[in-house]
Amino acid sequence: MNFSTTTIESIVNRSFQLIEEEINVSKRKEYFNDLEKLFFLKNGTPFIVHIQNSTNTYSTTPVKAISGKCQLNKAVNILGNDQIALVENEENEYIGYITHKIIAEQLLIEYGKLEAYLETILDNIEDSCTAIDKNSNVVCWTKGAEKLFSINKDEILGQPITNYFTRENLEILNALHNGESVYRHQHHARNDLVVLINSSPVVYQETIIGAVVTETGITNLIRLNNELYKTTEKLFNLEEVVRKSSASSNPFSYIKGNSTPLQTTINLAKKAAKTDASVLIYGESGVGKELFAKAIHHLRETETAPFVAINCGAISSSLFESEIFGYEKGAFSGADAKGKKGKAELARGGTLFLDEIGEMPLEMQVKFLRLLQEKRFYRVGGTKEIEVDFRVIAATNRDLKELIQKGDFREDLYYRLNVVHFTVPPLRERPQDIIELTHYFLHEMSIKYNRPIHGISQDVMQSLLNHSWSGNTRELKNVIERMIVFSDNGEIKRDDLPIELEKIDPVSSLVSIKDHSNDMYQLSLNDQLQVFEKEIILRELKRSSGNKLQCAKALGVTRATLYNRMNKLNIDY
Repeated sequence: MNFSTTTIESIVNRSFQLIEEEINVSKRKEYFNDLEKLFFLKNGTPFIVHIQNSTNTYSTTPVKAISGKCQLNKAVNILGNDQIALVENEENEYIGYITHKIIAEQLLIEYGKLEAYLETILDNIEDSCTAIDKNSNVVCWTKGAEKLFSINKDEILGQPITNYFTRENLEILNALHNGESVYRHQHHARNDLVVLINSSPVVYQETIIGAVVTETGITNLIRLNNELYKTTEKLFNLEEVVRKSSASSNPFSYIKGNSTPLQTTINLAKKAAKTDASVLIYGESGVGKELFAKAIHHLRETETAPFVAINCGAISSSLFESEIFGYEKGAFSGADAKGKKGKAELARGGTLFLDEIGEMPLEMQVKFLRLLQEKRFYRVGGTKEIEVDFRVIAATNRDLKELIQKGDFREDLYYRLNVVHFTVPPLRERPQDIIELTHYFLHEMSIKYNRPIHGISQDVMQSLLNHSWSGNTRELKNVIERMIVFSDNGEIKRDDLPIELEKIDPVSSLVSIKDHSNDMYQLSLNDQLQVFEKEIILRELKRSSGNKLQCAKALGVTRATLYNRMNKLNIDY
């Protein structure tokens, strides 16, 4: 609130005379009376005239000139110890005079206005507002405070606040004694009362003269939130039971997100699920390729059909054959005495999911191709041929065609697996899904750790949206779980975020023109565009670890187009 805009010209006393001649005492009655102040100019300097009637003499004192546009507080400083000063307008004409008394009277009026505004504001605030002086005496107690604490204003004003509350429950004392401020801090004002508090010291001329606190009662909100949390937990568990038990449920409901790229991928997966064809799923680590595989399985198989998953990158090449085909008892040293069924046998009548298919040992690819073609195999150490029938879904985060060119993956196996294929888009390409996934994981983890969460702040959500999410949905879930573990009082704060999320630049931001030297602007438009295009491609190649297929998909172009642009821009990556 600011009343300092009041200027001197609005309160100037205009009852004055100004003469530009030497004063003749005998003619004093012609230009002097008790109602007007008398000034005269001598060599351009204004003087005030003091006439002593008893001695028929006069004296003069030089006075200052103050601009009429000068504000009250500045006029006081200019006037200093002088009792009076002339006031000038913008044309440097004298329009009247000002005194300390006139200024003091106006300041008293301004103070009255300020007090009226303050009283009206405080009377209209529903929240509790309390102010104390340097001695901890209450100087302000609003209607909201009366309602919240059931203490009458007339009773508490002028009294030490410690007479009504214990010191450990008074956040306002930290503001008064330590100069500490808090904002939207959950606080126990009493054992039976929880409030959301803002508190700050009152500082005047670099000295703390008091403190102010505003409080919003949230006890009932917390009770309602806890009840809602318990109800929601029951509903969440019930939904899981219904979803697992209902044969008609949509298996893709486990895949969270409504962005266009994700929904397009889901539609492709649903079409693939209507056939028995082999499916190859591309996608970065953590995007949820196995969720898609399970959804396809549940959509096209019976309820009792097995889903058997094997991670080709997690099994050593020496054990791969026994994992896929199983082994007979005594097949090798350390083998189970009863023998063991392999993944292919366990998947009979269902789905065999081959995760990270690009990591399958080359010597094993030949045997697996034969399994797919003939649907027959022998266990390790066995002589009896076993027949199986299963559907195959494979997934990879690598470019299989590149592996074929390098000789690390068989081309015939690739075409056997790649009857139907689609790519699960990374999280950075569907930022709107980050919001939905965040709230889903917040709810899931709050139930897991029994920590009700009231919400997530805008700055935290912005940090999540700005992150590149190289680990995709898996990384997001990990971050949310971490924030739940470190949360206090149901609040998710920016301090709970991992360091890398706070420092990362928004992945969606393009190269900034201002980052380039002025020399670049001497280039033609086409040359400048190529500079930016090169930087964008290099950035995406780095993000995809050199995977050309992923890079091309992220940029929305074909791999052939990407290679052409790399050749033209001399990009060797």
